[in-house]
Amino acid sequence: MEHVVNGFFRSHDSGRERGWIAELEGKPVGCIFVMQDAGMGDTAKLRLLLIDPASRGLGLGKRLVHECTLFARASGYRRIILWTYNILIAARCLYEREGYRLIKEEPDHSLGRDLVSETWELIL
Repeated sequence: MEHVVNGFFRSHDSGRERGWIAELEGKPVGCIFVMQDAGMGDTAKLRLLLIDPASRGLGLGKRLVHECTLFARASGYRRIILWTYNILIAARCLYEREGYRLIKEEPDHSLGRDLVSETWELIL
């Protein structure tokens, strides 16, 4: 995660890449980023959707994902892709409601257990 954020702040294209931080009562409680997919000028990547557990269920994730969609469309991208794990049910539901569709699944051993990694896509 740290390398994604550091890379963003070191060399992002402000016209094509953006990050949002959700605040609640003046405190950061979530974030998300849109970054250009390396080598794919018409493809954006949704990165690091994080919502503080105490702030979940307030619609912040939905709002952040939707802001990414609006920004990507306005920036001229043709699609957005994202990568997640199948066990992240709430996030997967947000993506599906925004119109993303699952395009790839792969077994993955991470976080000390067997998981399934997923790639999702939203055509803009």
